[in-house]
Amino acid sequence: MQPPAAGRRTVIENAAIATVDAAGTEYPRGHVVLLGDTVESVGDGPAPTGLADVARRIDGEGHLLTPGLVNTHHHFYQWLTRGLAQDDILFDWLVALYPTWARIDADLVHAAALGSAAALLTSGCTTASDHHYVFPRGGGDVLGATVEAVRELGLRFTALRGSMDRGRKDGGLPPDHAVEDTDDILAASEAAVDRWHDPSFGSMLRVALAPCSPFSVSTELMSRTAELARRKGVRLHTHGSETAEEEEFCRQLFGMGPTDYFESTGWLGPDVWMAHCVHMNDSDLAKFAETGTGVAHCPSSNARLGAGIARVPDMLAAGVPVGLGVDGAASNESGQLGTELRNALLINRLHGRPDALTARQVLRLGTMGGATVLGRADEIGSIEPGKLADLALWRIDGLLHSTVADPVAALVLGALPPLTALFVNGRQVVDHDRLTTADETALARTCARAARTLAARRD
Repeated sequence: MQPPAAGRRTVIENAAIATVDAAGTEYPRGHVVLLGDTVESVGDGPAPTGLADVARRIDGEGHLLTPGLVNTHHHFYQWLTRGLAQDDILFDWLVALYPTWARIDADLVHAAALGSAAALLTSGCTTASDHHYVFPRGGGDVLGATVEAVRELGLRFTALRGSMDRGRKDGGLPPDHAVEDTDDILAASEAAVDRWHDPSFGSMLRVALAPCSPFSVSTELMSRTAELARRKGVRLHTHGSETAEEEEFCRQLFGMGPTDYFESTGWLGPDVWMAHCVHMNDSDLAKFAETGTGVAHCPSSNARLGAGIARVPDMLAAGVPVGLGVDGAASNESGQLGTELRNALLINRLHGRPDALTARQVLRLGTMGGATVLGRADEIGSIEPGKLADLALWRIDGLLHSTVADPVAALVLGALPPLTALFVNGRQVVDHDRLTTADETALARTCARAARTLAARRD
């Protein structure tokens, strides 16, 4: 399906609406009018009468309408290595999988990105960032393969040009054949920004720079990447404070913890967000809050790897920007963002605080929180006039949800509801849980073949 032509309206009526605007406005039975790729109006009751040029009307009876979800951290290529190293902590898991990842190429990455993007879209995600940091010699244009895949499926996207230059011979974790030369990384990073980054309002594709982690990247690369990103006007992303082992690694190698190390390399600021941030003390939280550094909270992946529970309630109380992330599908096999709403709420209550996070706080994490972390809070993350038409229409009148008293609780506390419609930029890309932009059966076969090909290369 193509986006509605300029001036063509789509009207959604009779739905419960959670706008996630600054006031948390909700309508028990409201309407939204889309004009092309933007929201024209939202309000209580039926849509205004006399609207001209209405191309389509959708009856939202029995549904909850929310902003599309925003995924702030992922590794699309890992779609091909799900279900491996099932019982390992992060460092052992990485050592087990690096040799396989080092054999990917552009064709395999394209297949993996299709699978990952499809899982996100069909779970209510309209905007995603993907942290790709493995660039095998002779592997072709792997970043371009990811960009092409998301274009095919219609996902709004931030491509994170990742990197690793600290191999085992330099005290890092990745095998030496899986890392790149520092100068080559910087040149390729600048070229990626020049080739793809579109900073305009409504952009479907942006680029950020994203060295992988303190245990796979040199201090020189961290510092020079920060300088490059700020010269080019793009954002910065990396993994931070994910595990206790990472904390110890940083103290042994740098003589300080991860947050202090990031500060020393110019990696704190409102243009930076970190994935995980599980092991942070009060001083770390204060520095993130003071500088506006964001966090991608990945509850399922952190649980899968036994990394711990991030202090999300404390982060929010301190004013740290926080969004949700799936993380790579090799440490979160569902690959879905919608399920992270429920997991974020439940996991953050495990310390014995049943009010640690509310359902509405979690919905905000998955929408406006993510938009803020990605630097797009003026465009996406809430349903407001003038914002982009990225919306999810969830059915909540079926067997699994019809007796849940609160529509937002039905989404966040209940099973992930059926997705009647998902709009990205005013274009419907999901219709009754099925992609409109691809044949899911064919996609599944493509991904399975790619996974077998990659597994055979390891052997």
